Amino acid sequence: MFKTLINFCLIIPVFLIIPNKSLSQVEIFAEETSEKKLLKQRLIKFEDIPEIISKSNLELKSLKKLVQASSFDLSSKISQRYPKLNLNANGLPQYLYSESFSNYANDTKTSQYQINPSLNLRWDIIDPTRGPEIKSLKNRYEIARNNYKIKKQDLIQEAKSRYHKYQKSIQDEKNAQIAVELSKTSLKDAKAKLEVGIGTKFEVLEANSQLERDRQLLKEKTIVKEINLISLKEIFNIDLEENLTIETEQKLIGFWFHPLEKNFKSGLNNSYSLKNLILQDSIKRNQAQNFKNANLPIIYISNNLSSSFSKGSSLLAQIDPDRSSSTYSNQISLNLSWKFFNGGQNHNSFKAKQAEADAEKLKYQNLTNVIKTNISEAYLNLLKNKNKLISTKKEIIASKEALRLARLRYEVGISTLKDVLIRQKELTLSQSKNIDSIYNYNINLDKLERLTFLLKNKNCNSDIKTKEDLKDSICHY
Repeated sequence: MFKTLINFCLIIPVFLIIPNKSLSQVEIFAEETSEKKLLKQRLIKFEDIPEIISKSNLELKSLKKLVQASSFDLSSKISQRYPKLNLNANGLPQYLYSESFSNYANDTKTSQYQINPSLNLRWDIIDPTRGPEIKSLKNRYEIARNNYKIKKQDLIQEAKSRYHKYQKSIQDEKNAQIAVELSKTSLKDAKAKLEVGIGTKFEVLEANSQLERDRQLLKEKTIVKEINLISLKEIFNIDLEENLTIETEQKLIGFWFHPLEKNFKSGLNNSYSLKNLILQDSIKRNQAQNFKNANLPIIYISNNLSSSFSKGSSLLAQIDPDRSSSTYSNQISLNLSWKFFNGGQNHNSFKAKQAEADAEKLKYQNLTNVIKTNISEAYLNLLKNKNKLISTKKEIIASKEALRLARLRYEVGISTLKDVLIRQKELTLSQSKNIDSIYNYNINLDKLERLTFLLKNKNCNSDIKTKEDLKDSICHY
């Protein structure tokens, strides 16, 4: 009997329940292997930042898992296209014993072992709600991938910003150190003049006060530098106790020659946030279609194979333990399930999702304006800081010369120490403004790359014909 049952089961088209390889898991991200080696190198350059963030940042690793989860959700939904096979068994085995007593008939007994397996196959051939659900999950998978790319770009930009900020704090500390050394020189000169009788105690006190102010500034800049170092280690996922060495020289990282219209066009065409809004609109419309299709019939094939096997006697005066019996049945049917009316619930839900889809269109228009505004601000700020770079460079040259002349005038007695200290503060301020200009220029250059998906130029292509042109250009800054 069991052989017959097995042979019959083989007739069922089992191949139908084996799904084809659905949406690939190809783009699930590979495990990182070289991150520790990368972080332990002697010098972390600015160009290393994208690779370090991709391999080391914990927030990005978390998003990779969410993309993987979204892929599995989609594969799970696609598997609903294929048949479902269930095996049930009441008792593996079950034993039944009973006795029956009667005044008008012989007493009977039952003593049996029974097995009652059943195999159920269901295949939804037509399910109007399945297609929109699969499309929605495909869109969600794309959104998860886009969110990963958005976060990756944001983290890279943030890491670049912290890198620039740490470089800036190093230069600010050096500038403060220079100010301390200049103040020491001024104090030394004031004391020397006081000793020979041509200086005043007031000048010594004034020089000493300036020295203390510069020392306090140096301490503040040193603390800021340590804070920026901690911030940089955090985004790189480096332990605070470990050493981190970067390029300390502050320089321009590139040049931008793309016109504003090209920036707009590229930024809008490549924005993952805008693509996500389009996908969200598609999801809402698929959900609306799903509610609409919920009133359509589901057609499915079912195959129920059931059997039973028993050993022993049932309702007999004498138990025969060797007696056995078996039965089986197979039922194949084409079925229909139709929820054709539910009081208008699906119709109202359809309208709600359509309204949400229209809202996504308005969000798209608003985000387009926001992106254009951000690109314009970064572009104009870049131009502003480009001009500041040139002017502060000239200001530093002029301040150095003014300080040199003020010291000469002070040494020959035709000027006061106060004039020297003023020129000294002007030099420190102009150098600080130049450091800020380089920092802001690089920050806005990174923003433009992030917003427009265009690449900066490594070389300056401006035509410089005379020395006068060189003074008004940043090409050889």
